[in-house]
Amino acid sequence: MEILQFGFMQRAILSGVLIGLTCSILGVFLILRRDAMIGHGLAHVTFGGVALGLFLNVSPLAAAMVVAVLCSIFIIKLRERTGVHGDTAIGIVSSAGMALGIVIASVSGKFSVELFSYLFGNILAIGTVEVQVAGALAVVVLLTVILNYNDLVFVTFDHELAKTSGIKVNRLDTVLAVLTAVTVVLAMKVVGLLLVAALIVIPAATGLQLAVNFRMAIILSCLTGVVSVLGGLFSAYYLDLPASGAIVLLATVFFLFAIAAAKFPGLAGER
Repeated sequence: MEILQFGFMQRAILSGVLIGLTCSILGVFLILRRDAMIGHGLAHVTFGGVALGLFLNVSPLAAAMVVAVLCSIFIIKLRERTGVHGDTAIGIVSSAGMALGIVIASVSGKFSVELFSYLFGNILAIGTVEVQVAGALAVVVLLTVILNYNDLVFVTFDHELAKTSGIKVNRLDTVLAVLTAVTVVLAMKVVGLLLVAALIVIPAATGLQLAVNFRMAIILSCLTGVVSVLGGLFSAYYLDLPASGAIVLLATVFFLFAIAAAKFPGLAGER
């Protein structure tokens, strides 16, 4: 266990587990709401935010956070007020965000290497502040789900009925979108913007394949996310593999096993 002797590995493990938990919890709600691709869309927007931060010589993480949160709110408002379908709204905003990043990178021509490093992630370079932010985000997500659990489940399974029942659907939609935006920005250091959507979708999809109820889906999703992050980090340390790729590939293996176990219950015992 010499891996735990290094400060950078301790920070990587702690932040990776926290982000893995956050992505896994949010992913279950997003998949069931058919908003799974919002993570992919916000990753494109975050790319534009990072480019803007580097161009303005301010913290790329802070700039990406502001841009992603604002765009997540804009996606919700665009869907509410124009009647545009969710996937269409995500596609429009994400395309504009990616285009912004490409234009800024092309015009400035000074930081393309640093900019593109955000596409692939670097979990081993995570600092103390980022660990603290990841911890705070995990707490906020857990509290939000616990305090609004019944309403969130109701909205997830029947959006229109929940609205007519007096639940503040728009507020919950906005809160979920903002939390997803913040999660995407933090997760880009774990797996990179190219793979951040996978960390939101794959563990949740795995949990939903095996679960017999909603709570079990969340628990199995969290287990898959955490084990994938830990397995990816150990693979990066001992096998000299890229951590981001190893994390997502391991999560994919778990998903494939879940499909097999769901189709052939005898492979995993009685459910």
